Amino acid sequence: MPFIEVTLMEGRTAEMKAKLIEKLTDATVEAIGAPIEAIRVCIREVPKENWGVAGKQKFVTKD
Repeated sequence: MPFIEVTLMEGRTAEMKAKLIEKLTDATVEAIGAPIEAIRVCIREVPKENWGVAGKQKFVTKD
């Protein structure tokens, strides 16, 4: 059973996430021939202030 885990910065719409799940599932069926009902996709959303690049906080919130 393929399990696909995606980590994104928070802020995408429900529609965007649904489309991502659909496209990842379709790509997995095409690439490895997995049965569609066996594919699982998990999206984890990370708050922007918890994202870092090159040792620096990427987005700083103003409280």
